[in-house]
Amino acid sequence: MAAAAHGHTPAAWTGVTISFLGFCVAGVAMILPSVLLTWAGLVVVLLGGVVGKAMSMAGMGKQPSTNVYTHEEQAALAAASA
Repeated sequence: MAAAAHGHTPAAWTGVTISFLGFCVAGVAMILPSVLLTWAGLVVVLLGGVVGKAMSMAGMGKQPSTNVYTHEEQAALAAASA
């Protein structure tokens, strides 16, 4: 598989970084014991997923591979070889 298939995109890195920071905030909040800060950290974790998906939809995610046949191309090749 190509490196692009493993999430090495700006959308993936941004989403994971935001989620990691939210995880750290929630972890510290559990030690402090702060319920409000725990929930804030969990909200930031979810925000990371939303930002990553939005960036992916905006074209900063994984681009479709040109090395993969579409269903129609596979059917045409199968018909031609039969």
